[in-house]
Amino acid sequence: MSDTHWSRRDFLLGMGASAAGTALSSCAINANRAPQGLSAEASEIKAVVDPSTLEKPNLTIGYVPVNDCAPFAIAWQKGFFRKYGLNVKLSREASWATSRDGIIFGRLDASPVVSGAVTNARIGAEGARHAPLCAAMTLHRHGNAMTMNRAMWEAGLRPWYEYNGDLEAFGRDFRAYFQSQPPERKVWAVVLSSAIYEYFVRYLSAAAGVDPMREFRIIIVPPPQMVTNVRIGAMQAYMVAEPWNTRAITGNLGVGFTFAQGKEIWLGHPDRLLGVMESFIEQNPKTYRSLVKAMIEACQYCSKPENREEVALLITERSYTGAKPKQGPADKFTRPAIVGDYNYGGFDGKDRTVKAEDTTIFFDIPDNIPKQPHEHSTFLWRSRSIWLMTQAARWGQIKEFPKNAEELAAKGWRADLYREIALELGIESPKEDYKVEAPEVFIDKKGFDPSDPVGYLNSFEIRANRPSRFYLS
Repeated sequence: MSDTHWSRRDFLLGMGASAAGTALSSCAINANRAPQGLSAEASEIKAVVDPSTLEKPNLTIGYVPVNDCAPFAIAWQKGFFRKYGLNVKLSREASWATSRDGIIFGRLDASPVVSGAVTNARIGAEGARHAPLCAAMTLHRHGNAMTMNRAMWEAGLRPWYEYNGDLEAFGRDFRAYFQSQPPERKVWAVVLSSAIYEYFVRYLSAAAGVDPMREFRIIIVPPPQMVTNVRIGAMQAYMVAEPWNTRAITGNLGVGFTFAQGKEIWLGHPDRLLGVMESFIEQNPKTYRSLVKAMIEACQYCSKPENREEVALLITERSYTGAKPKQGPADKFTRPAIVGDYNYGGFDGKDRTVKAEDTTIFFDIPDNIPKQPHEHSTFLWRSRSIWLMTQAARWGQIKEFPKNAEELAAKGWRADLYREIALELGIESPKEDYKVEAPEVFIDKKGFDPSDPVGYLNSFEIRANRPSRFYLS
């Protein structure tokens, strides 16, 4: 092990708020970038909800320029917002921190948040703003990946699937690379502190026997800045949503390769949630239901195979990701993760394109993923909020695992309301709020039983402040 020790203070370096979005016109994307007023398709949609019956029909909703913005782009373009009586202005957010904080401070009525943001706002985890944030639904699962730079390739590291599940072999290569680097070149970037991408980076490293608290530093970088920061050497690896991994590979910008998709760390994991404040739900119950219905229908549209080419092309617009190459098809960057034709890249000329239905999951869950009766991607499992709490405790972001974890999960992840709203659309949901995650869905084959989170925590050898044991607070 390296003697280098990185504190939480080091981790929080790089955090900071980015400037807020510009003023927007009604039901348009940023006024200085995109079409004004309703799209042609939306203008033809007949509303099934009278706006005058809603407490707050005029909403400002955020999104971040990654593939995750697809349901928001579709809800605006196809008129799903209008269908449910909503007049929406979309706000293009600079980072996941501004997307989250825009909700908390009232600039936004709703916005996507990284899995972990809601849970950690509730428990007051270090690096997270303490606030009564709620998750209305899951926007999608998967759709993210880990990119490593060319130097890591040249040191012998390869995409995870080429290790054939051998964590020990990967750990040797991983440790050897970082031990050969000076401290300033032991940096991994994620998009937000105290959230699932940070936990995935730490989980992967620890599973391979490399202590992420000592071997390298994690910093926060907004998605559009990831590729540039690798190119200039500010960090050696990062985890982010697409298309910012695909942009890095050979044949595109050529600065790195995809080590693993997030689904290879935890198959079926939730990536983005639709965030709102608890007060928004209480003060605007009818508006809330309209919003959730519009977003469910948008996710269903994105999920259909026959629509995915259209979705991938739509989000290349400057209003959304702006991810268009100088040469080649306009959707060269966005298409792989949306359509499921994903290229890991590499620097040996080998084609590493993998076709898979589960590259990004918007609603229908492919058969290769374990699921419960009536389960669909937008459903919220409160047990997954519990898992996120275990990771906050594991890495020292909270001192103890919360005794009232189930209460916190129930207040934050509104599966109860989701069930009711989905049923009004004729969509059944699982009857339970908790489920066991099978060992085979995790990279280290360690299953998660939400009925024993403390036992789960204590089963990990590598964690903050080891060998201390965790107890209910």
